[in-house]
Amino acid sequence: MHAACPSRIAARLVPESHEVVSGPAAAGVLVLCDHASNAMPAAYDSLGLPVAELCRHIAYDIGAKPLSLALAARLGCPAVLSRFSRLLIDPNRGDDDPTRVMRLSDGAIVPGNARIDAAEVEQRAVRFAKPYHAAIAATLDAMLRTGVVPAVVSIHSFTPQMRGHARPWQVGVLWDSDPRLPVPLIRALQGWPDLTVGDNEPYDGALDGDTMSRHCIARGLAHVLIEVRQDLIATDADARDWGHRLGDALIPLLADPAVRAISHFGSRASL
Repeated sequence: MHAACPSRIAARLVPESHEVVSGPAAAGVLVLCDHASNAMPAAYDSLGLPVAELCRHIAYDIGAKPLSLALAARLGCPAVLSRFSRLLIDPNRGDDDPTRVMRLSDGAIVPGNARIDAAEVEQRAVRFAKPYHAAIAATLDAMLRTGVVPAVVSIHSFTPQMRGHARPWQVGVLWDSDPRLPVPLIRALQGWPDLTVGDNEPYDGALDGDTMSRHCIARGLAHVLIEVRQDLIATDADARDWGHRLGDALIPLLADPAVRAISHFGSRASL
């Protein structure tokens, strides 16, 4: 089992809703991880779920945290990671998105979310999602003050199967309308003989109000969301290896002057 998910009890929440990994403000890139943790504060127990459910992908992106940390180390840059389960509230969703708090997730009914009202959603947003996004914004502000325009790389992971269908990709590159980083990254990854690379697979990168929309499209920053299949990063060692490999692919792309500029492309999701 993945080291980040104890078999007997799920991780408990540390006081902060997020973790900021320090790095040079002029590094030119920021790594994000929206679903790094399956942690629940004691007041929420396990939202009525068996603890084993918190070890599934419904609670967090398996392998994404160690991959993100390894990638940030390889790139020599800061990182911001969540410290709460996506079952509490999903920070990668817009304020009006009905999937922000899931009542049913991949076959699992979430009792603690079944009768949630708008006031409780807002309370969770204030406690968890908003501080996480404030930390991202503050980090980007500090990076921009150096005069070096940062790119943003967001790390997620996906299940090998969904609704009974096998997913053929080892890695997916998600993007909206800004091609500066995702298009050359797709080409670079397609050069690896062991990979089938998804272009906006297994999900579409155009999602109104998500983290990329909120922080990157709005600011005109080059960005990409990378999804790695969970069975390939199920151990910390494998996740670290993927972090190094992705870093090697990204380093030459991040040197492109176009990536270092502010440029507004808009969003397909708002059309």
